[in-house]
Amino acid sequence: MSSHHRAEDQGTKKGKTRPHYITIEGPIGVGKTTLVKKLCKMFSGRMVLEIVEFAFQTQLFFLLSRYRQQQELWQPDLFHPYIFSDYMFSKDRIFASLTLSDNEMLLYDQVFQILDMRVLKPDLVVYLQARLDVLLERIKRRGRSFEKDFNADYLKRLCATYNDYFFHYADTPLLVVDTSDIDVVASEADMQDLNRAIMNHRGGVQFYKPLGR
Repeated sequence: MSSHHRAEDQGTKKGKTRPHYITIEGPIGVGKTTLVKKLCKMFSGRMVLEIVEFAFQTQLFFLLSRYRQQQELWQPDLFHPYIFSDYMFSKDRIFASLTLSDNEMLLYDQVFQILDMRVLKPDLVVYLQARLDVLLERIKRRGRSFEKDFNADYLKRLCATYNDYFFHYADTPLLVVDTSDIDVVASEADMQDLNRAIMNHRGGVQFYKPLGR
């Protein structure tokens, strides 16, 4: 059975073309990479995946590494007109704010601000959310060795930091999606509904809330 959804559109601009560079964001375990891979397959898109070997004491290294990766997006690709990424450049700052000291953050922000001005901005950011219990179950299910004993309190703080960041976010059009009751891997109907919500976005902030099957 296909799912129904409710969309709240704040500032949709009629006549604007569908987004071609789409970034998927959200906390650990929410399904960013899975969605990016499925969208790339549907649209023959260019895939940009984040580095997953996290070591928080080297936040600056990851910032510079992702900056180099982002610079490649300025080069047009005639064979892959769509770009789908499972992270946004400012993601590292979200994680850094949870791990670095105040003095370290001051230095980090100086570097971040310089680099951020030179990064290609997405046409659309899709922020995926899910309940804490759902995220923990998804993390457990995928079975990554470095996530074996994942700290639930840390994940709770991370989700709160993400919510606060996107509550104040205004850099690009934004689609906020509650994925708690959908499964884009097991349900083709869920994937098609979510794809329509993404591709029909025409500006501003929208909230997509599937009602479940």
